[in-house]
Amino acid sequence: MQKPTDNTAITQRLQEREREQMLIMDICTALSQALNKNEFGTIVNTLLKENLQFNNFVIASSYDSKAEYRIFYSTDKSTDSKSYPEKDSFFDRCTDSADIVSFDLKSDLKSPDYIQNICEKGFRNGIGIGLPYIKGNRNVLFLFFKNAQTFSRESSRILKGIATQLSITIRNIELTTQNETVFAELEILKKNISKKREEKTTSQNEDFQGIIGSSDAMKEVYELISQVAFSNSTVLILGETGTGKELVANAIHSLSEVSNQKMIKVNCASIPESLIESELFGHEKGAFTGATEQRIGKFEQAENSTIFLDEIGELPLELQGKLLRVLQEKEIERVGGNKSIKVNARVIAATNKVLEKEVAEERFRSDLYYRLNVYPICLPALRDRKEDIVVLGNFFLKKHAEKMEKNIRGFSKKVQKSMIANAWLGNVRELENMIERSILFAKDDKIKEMIFPEIAIASPGNLVNEFYTKTLQEVEKEHILKVLKKCNGRISGPQGAAVLLGLPSTTLASRMRKLGIKKEHFLN
Repeated sequence: MQKPTDNTAITQRLQEREREQMLIMDICTALSQALNKNEFGTIVNTLLKENLQFNNFVIASSYDSKAEYRIFYSTDKSTDSKSYPEKDSFFDRCTDSADIVSFDLKSDLKSPDYIQNICEKGFRNGIGIGLPYIKGNRNVLFLFFKNAQTFSRESSRILKGIATQLSITIRNIELTTQNETVFAELEILKKNISKKREEKTTSQNEDFQGIIGSSDAMKEVYELISQVAFSNSTVLILGETGTGKELVANAIHSLSEVSNQKMIKVNCASIPESLIESELFGHEKGAFTGATEQRIGKFEQAENSTIFLDEIGELPLELQGKLLRVLQEKEIERVGGNKSIKVNARVIAATNKVLEKEVAEERFRSDLYYRLNVYPICLPALRDRKEDIVVLGNFFLKKHAEKMEKNIRGFSKKVQKSMIANAWLGNVRELENMIERSILFAKDDKIKEMIFPEIAIASPGNLVNEFYTKTLQEVEKEHILKVLKKCNGRISGPQGAAVLLGLPSTTLASRMRKLGIKKEHFLN
């Protein structure tokens, strides 16, 4: 029969073990919530130090891929960025031992600098415990004491009880730090990209991505370019010859996510009809007479970039169906081949033709037109943005005068007025050619004479009717203005223009904004 004193001792030991287990659970819970080194250090310096009675500590870490270790945590910040060889008789002795390792700090003369720093502060002895291995990560916890001290069995049990959680917490903090570093780098990259986008999309003075002009009509074009550039949508650029359709295509590409790639350009009007299919889609060796080798077409060359199809209205009818397939299926077949090839190219098309008329007269496929007309950009004629004429004139004057090494500084007021009054049926291209010719004949430091072709100084009304086919937007704008004037500027209500046009007043207001119709245009 057991004595009462034996039962009391057993009960006391059980209670002690229970208190140990509760303490271990409390410490592990606190460690599991540590998100960074500062929180980790606070827990070790309070909860652990209070129960294990040490004076200082260091945690060292290594990875399988490296034959060295570094200090994960230390109160001595001078050792934070340093690395140490694993085989230094300190770190490796602890990782190789299943038990706690004791160190006499004074007798270890070849100790690493972080140990020497501890000695200089009056510490006499220390212990090290190799923590459990976690996914390539090995850690050692060093505890240091100022007075010679035997590590108690209770302390040893507590330390072994929290060892796994210590390793997990260290690993989690390492991963969190890495993720925060990557996230910070991504944020910096994101800000840099946003800054570059803002720089690209901000028009400085009259220049927007190499396009000259600050008129309201051109500002609307710039806004359309900025809105669509960062998407992958198909763009259809419409406008008379010489309005700068290729410049707009260049601007869209240079503002896009693939601006680092070369934009592939194809002029559909300049390639013989018999060769255009091979030019666009490529051909296999032996596909036709003269096909001595395989050819990669323009669409394949534009992979992960942009392809600009200029003069799309000139594309032969039989090829329009194949282009439609490319737009819908994102795949091509080379001439003479039977294999479908996936292509990822953003399509920008341009034409000076009125495609609705071409569709009506069955020269252009309606399904291709609707597929191309995802995001139309209509470029205004130069005569519709007269405030840009002198600005453009000065730009071209400087460009060509420097090229010809002639010191010409501007235009006379008479020439400026004539330039603004001219119809410019050839638009910006005609203006540039006229200025280049005027520089050749100039005798002073100013352009004082500019000879316009007879066709250009005829009656403006006759000019528009005889030589110029209006776009749908221009026809729509004129019609809305006529109705607004008839309704004395009233938009909504029973007597408003919206009722006569059969539109909701909000839709009419939206169309007016898009077409640049302002009150001063229809109110006297």
